[in-house]
Amino acid sequence: MEETKRQKQVGQLVQEELSDIFLREGMTMVGGGMVSISKVSITPDLMEARVLLSLFQVAKPEELLQTIRDRTSEWRNLLGRRVKNQLRRVPELSFFIDDSLERAFRMEGIFDQIRKEREGREEKQPDSPESETNASGG
Repeated sequence: MEETKRQKQVGQLVQEELSDIFLREGMTMVGGGMVSISKVSITPDLMEARVLLSLFQVAKPEELLQTIRDRTSEWRNLLGRRVKNQLRRVPELSFFIDDSLERAFRMEGIFDQIRKEREGREEKQPDSPESETNASGG
């Protein structure tokens, strides 16, 4: 189901404010890697927010996610102070790892592998007698 205009507005607001909160709390550079909020999806009733975290070169992503989840009430409290004039109720926050970048890299690797296999086949084809007869028009 497509998000409504209000869901998108609230999601954008929550993303901007949480990004700033993470920056101020020192959560953007953790364990030798970077953490950023890639997307926030809001439920139609505006009561729950799914926060997707993009982790770059974080040594132990599951441990970091658990650390962030352990502080969920703190994040919600800080968010509430910032958006109290824009939202009636602060949505419940749920944090998840956004693996879309990782999937994109895997897909790119698969495409590279396919490209190499095709190039390998094309290099072998001119040597075969069938390709010569096809090329001569017969």
